[in-house]
This record gives sequence, C-alpha cells and structure tokens, in this order.
Amino acid sequence: MENYIKDEVKGIRETAYPINPLILNRWSPRAISEEEITEKELFTLLEAARWAPSCYNEQPWRFILARKKEDRERFYEFLTESNRIWAEKAPVLIAWISKTNFTENGKVNRWHGFDAGTAWGYLSLEGERQGLLVHAMGGFSVKKAKEILGLDDDHDIFAIIAVGKRGKKEMLPIELQEREKPSGRKPLDELVFEGSFQNK
Repeated sequence: MENYIKDEVKGIRETAYPINPLILNRWSPRAISEEEITEKELFTLLEAARWAPSCYNEQPWRFILARKKEDRERFYEFLTESNRIWAEKAPVLIAWISKTNFTENGKVNRWHGFDAGTAWGYLSLEGERQGLLVHAMGGFSVKKAKEILGLDDDHDIFAIIAVGKRGKKEMLPIELQEREKPSGRKPLDELVFEGSFQNK
C-alpha cells in the first residue's frame, strides 16, 4: 500500500485531516494504454468490490465484463462520443449493475444504489493500489445499455468502468489533455451540518 502523496496531486489536493494517501492519490485519468491487463489484475479488482458492505448483506452489485473486441464494440454503441473517444482504447470495460429488489422477499431495496457505489469505491482504491487506471463513466445511454446488455426491470445500471494501464497525456485530444489532472474537493465546512440540514 502506498504511504506517500504523489507529485501529481500535490498542490491540488490538500486534506484538513490526515487520511490514507491511497485515497488522495486516486483520481480518474483518461489517457489509457491499449496494453492488456492480466486476469489476476482484473479479478483482484473485482474481489475488492465483492467485499464491500451492503444492506442486509444483499450484495446487489453485478458486473458485466467486456474483454473481447466484439463485446467492447457493443459497449461503444451506448457510450457518449466524448467518452468513447478515449475509452475505446481500454482493454476492459465493466458495466456496473445493481439488483433493485431484495432476494429474500422481493421488496424494493432502497439502498441498492448506495451499496453498489460502495463496491465501486472499493474497486477504485484497489485499482490505485495496483497502479491501474480505473475510470467510471456516467456518460452513456441507460436505455440503450439495458437493451444491448439484456438487463431486466429488476436490475439497474449506474456506470461503465474503463480499466487498463496509464497512457501518455499526449495520446488524448487537445481539449482532454487540458483536463488530464486530479481535481480538488469542497471543504468540509460546505458539506457538514450540525443537528439538521438548516444548521451550519
């Protein structure tokens, strides 16, 4: 596990309190190499996601992998052009799915999205630990994705994850090169409320 702050985040990301550097170092580059990743690298990511906590231990997350060229091309059909332009170089794409109902009683699981997001967080940190690029995209047609991937009404799709190894910034279009850097975060005093939402 990394125990240092990377140069690329210094001066952009500063914490008010000390946290695990792995969290601070993780960001979402777009410059991705076409180099293949190993089976072990990929499934170690998914193993990390598998161990996320969930309501009633329902574990609603599901993952559809696109590793073969023909499968990735199907994914391209529902990505926005602004994402496809860089994500089509990724050797692996993952559709981040969540089961919307509880298995035991069939009732709506109001927390499934929260839980699936937690699993994504686990995967993203494991990706940083391995030195891999993992970038979650919300820019895609949900309707088209559900049709192409054969999802039923009991499953929702939240994101498409590009997985691979870091490439050089220069491989991106100029407008994306300018955005290829870590982002900051809002300070805690904008996010934390005491007692009720009305109180600061």
